[in-house]
Amino acid sequence: MNERVAIVEDEADLARLVAGELAKEGFRTRVYGEAESFLRGLAKEPPDLVLLDLMLPDANGMDLCRRLKSEEKTRSLPVIMMTARGEESDRVLGLELGADDYVVKPFSLKELAARIRAVLRRGKEGLALKKIVVGGRVEIDPERYEVKVEGEAVELTATEFKLLALLASKKGRVFSREQILDHLWGHDKVVLDRTVDVHVKNLRLKLGPASRFLINVRGIGYKVDDE
Repeated sequence: MNERVAIVEDEADLARLVAGELAKEGFRTRVYGEAESFLRGLAKEPPDLVLLDLMLPDANGMDLCRRLKSEEKTRSLPVIMMTARGEESDRVLGLELGADDYVVKPFSLKELAARIRAVLRRGKEGLALKKIVVGGRVEIDPERYEVKVEGEAVELTATEFKLLALLASKKGRVFSREQILDHLWGHDKVVLDRTVDVHVKNLRLKLGPASRFLINVRGIGYKVDDE
């Protein structure tokens, strides 16, 4: 295993506890007490996944997640948010910003390790995909988290990219909203069906004329088809 996990958490006792448990599970860990030190360490020792507390002394975890998911170098870096705030609105916002999972304190350390493995596994499955071309106009590169329409790069959020890559990976196949939710956020059913519709709407706006390849199958879900 030996995947590197960055723990961005200002509660020293909790960070030490999490780091110790993850070490037993075979992960390598690095603890950061604030956002600034984490960002400095990011370039020197890039992790395979980030455990991100939302209440940091020098930054808002939501803003930090948004930054990670908007920059090309860190867009594909998996992020699991950790917080004592368990309101549905906070969880939905975090996931829509591109977080790959969300755990509410207090949480089970064993469950946390299992969630980390699940997120890393989903990431590896995505990276195993080769470039996908839709209709000769849209090129999707899962390894670089990059989408081009007629050669021009299109800026997508991490969630929008994963949604498009999923649909395009099996052209012509209809994915239900439930299947899409499972792929994007796993077991976290707090994310509602309508969230998928919002992301599809945003995708269509960004794809422009190429959005005709993204098809709504009424009463079922969505598919990508280039025929």
